[in-house]
Order: sequence, then C-alpha cells, then structure tokens
Amino acid sequence: MAQEKPNMNVVFVGHVDHGKSTCIGRIMYDAGKLPEQELKKLQEEAQRHGKPGFEFAFVMDRFKEERERGVTIELAYKKLLSNKYQITIIDAPGHKDFVKNMITGASQADAAFLVVAAQHGVMPQTKEHLWLLRTMGVDQIAVIINQMDAVSYDEAKFKKVQEDLKALLKTVGINPDKITFIAAAGLRGDNVVKKSTNMAWYKGPTVMEQFDLFAPPQKPTELPLRMPLQDVYEITGIGTVPVGKIETGKMKIGQKVIILPGRTGKGVEGEIRTIEMHHEQMQEAIAGDNVGVNIRGVGKKDLARGDVVCDAAKPATVVEEFTAQIAVINHPTVIAKGYAPVFHVHTAQVPCQFTELIEKLDPKTGQVAQKNPDFLKNGDVAKVRIKPQGYLVLEKQSVNPHMARFAIRDAGQTVAAGVCIDLVEKK
Repeated sequence: MAQEKPNMNVVFVGHVDHGKSTCIGRIMYDAGKLPEQELKKLQEEAQRHGKPGFEFAFVMDRFKEERERGVTIELAYKKLLSNKYQITIIDAPGHKDFVKNMITGASQADAAFLVVAAQHGVMPQTKEHLWLLRTMGVDQIAVIINQMDAVSYDEAKFKKVQEDLKALLKTVGINPDKITFIAAAGLRGDNVVKKSTNMAWYKGPTVMEQFDLFAPPQKPTELPLRMPLQDVYEITGIGTVPVGKIETGKMKIGQKVIILPGRTGKGVEGEIRTIEMHHEQMQEAIAGDNVGVNIRGVGKKDLARGDVVCDAAKPATVVEEFTAQIAVINHPTVIAKGYAPVFHVHTAQVPCQFTELIEKLDPKTGQVAQKNPDFLKNGDVAKVRIKPQGYLVLEKQSVNPHMARFAIRDAGQTVAAGVCIDLVEKK
C-alpha cells in the first residue's frame, strides 16, 4: 500500500462575499473533483435562485438555507490531493453571526488562506479574522487577493490592497514579508489551479501550488489524547458516533477513554470500539485527523458538542478558575471586573466571569505596563483571572497549547482572544 500523504487542514477565511466558497468550488472543479454534469446542475440552481455566478459557491454551501441566503453557515469539509498533501479544506463562514463556526474552523487548521476581494480591500472583519488565526495558533497564512477580474486584472489595484494588508498584518504581529499574496479570480479560475493568462505581471504561485508551499503540520502525537467533539450523531447499525478532530495524541481501538466534562463534570468512561475516517475503518488515528468514533458504554445522552475525549490514564482538567493572557480585539466599551461573556474554547462555549484584572502588559515588549487596571479597552493585552460559570475543560499553555486557546464573544462578535497560563482544577 502506498504511503498515505500527510493530512493538512486548511481553512479559508475572509469577509462575506469576498469569494471564499467560489475559490474552493473552483479548486474542486479544476482538480477534477466536481463532474461537469454536477456543475451544470449547480449552474441551473444558481440561476433559479437568482444568483448567477454562485455555482462554485454551491459546491460548499450544500445546505438549502445557505443557497437561498447565499451565505455559508456550517463548516463544510472537502478532500483534495495536492502533490504533497491530503488536504482537508475547511470553508469558514465570513458572515458575522457565524463567527463561532469560524472559530471552530480556525482551531482545527494547520494553515489558512485569507481571501480579500480586490475591489473592496480590507474590511473590519479582515482584522478580526487575522487576530483569531493568530490566537488559534494558525501561523501559516497566505492571502488570496480575489475577484481580480472585477478590477480588470489591474496590477496597481493588487499592489494597493497588498500594501493595506501588509500594514494590517503588522498590527496583529504577523511579519508581512513571510506572507504570499496571490492575485486570483475564483469564478474565472485565474491562478486558482491553472496559471492565469490575464495577469502576465503576476509571478507568484497559484492557490493549488501554495498548498504545497505550506510546511507540514507538526503532529503533537506525544501529548495525551484530546479530541473535542464537534457533533454527536446517531447512526443506524453503529449507534452513537461522536465526531471531531484529534487535537493531540493517538487513539487506538480498545483504548480506555474518559469524556469530560460530561453532564456532571466528572466525565463518562468508555472504550474506543471503532474509528472511522473518510468512511474507512481505522485501527488508530492521530493528532490532526478528523474522525468519527463509537465508544463502548457511552450513549447520545452522555455526550455533547464541546466535550473532550481524553486518555483515561491522563485526563484533561476541568477548571474551577484560571489565569489567562488576553488581547482585547473589538469591545464596544471596556472590560471590567464582573464582566461575563461567552468563552469559546476548542468546540465548547461556556459563560465565564472576569474575577480579577491582574495586570496590563505592553504588547510590544510583554513587560508589565500597569498593575490591577480598572478596565481594559481595545488593543490592550492583559493577564486576567477567570471563573467559568459551568464545566469547562481547559489546559495550561505549558502543558498542552492545543487545549489552552480561546476566543471571547459577546453580542455577536469576538471581543477578545487569549490563552490559559495557569489554572485551579475543580475538586
């Protein structure tokens, strides 16, 4: 059997209507993953919904409601083989109501494409998405300056958007010189899989070539098993099948696991009975794999999205309180002690309260700028103490960085993001 190519999870993010889904649909079509007759069906359907030109987007936006509204709601996954990798493409919603799915998508990604439309350039959400990618630890980013056909393939327009983006990347602490900017037109297929004949001035890679320019993801297989649940399905003939991405460690048939926090915070014990990936049964799966599993002794009522399957011998911690370093990205006013927004940690959403603002840091140097500030505002980086108002599985960054990151959301937007640096375990 040929050695399987390493799996690489790539998320496409960007402002709504900047052409993410269309780019992905185009990749699938040009790579021969979308048969001609299926594209014709999608074209007819796009016409019928009064959305000509949306046919490629429909490849990812499978859900009827999404087609009628023309926006991406759920995360969609598609498989693709590049020369080096087996790629799982995650199409993350750009629409602001759907950022929670975008956070889940980013938390599963090894690399990201930020899609920015040439005629619109940087939008408020472009910055938010970059902060999220940073906080979620996605440090391999390429930018697609898309819809170049709408600006007559003009190099000056490309350069202008590129300059604006370079400035923005600096503000979120990403070195713009390490970033590839691709001039593309998703709908027409310029520089997606095939080199464009419309932009002789562009000398960089196509989107397809860029996949192979990303460095292979480091597999944290030496850490204990952690698999946050994305969904729980009931499948006839198999039973309860929780689905998620293994963040760290390895999972084997017969392995003893504990699912935390469960309904009680004490967890539910079980044993891995089957592991399935891309509709194939596996003997084992490792960090980075998206799998469905059946666990002996565990039923649908025992599980929910946000629970974490852990190695029974080395379980994660359910926290009483924790200390975190956060960056305030986008808060309408200020954050003070007592504030209780929703924390998005791996796939869980738990309301948590700020119990202490310990110190404000200078974001440029990391030195303490102020002890016990009264409040935090946009752009502040701070050390804070947090108390979950529910069961929350979290680990320290020094123990397992993959289980330490979170985003903080309130009133439909991401207000801050951070990492756990210390914690007190729930007794």
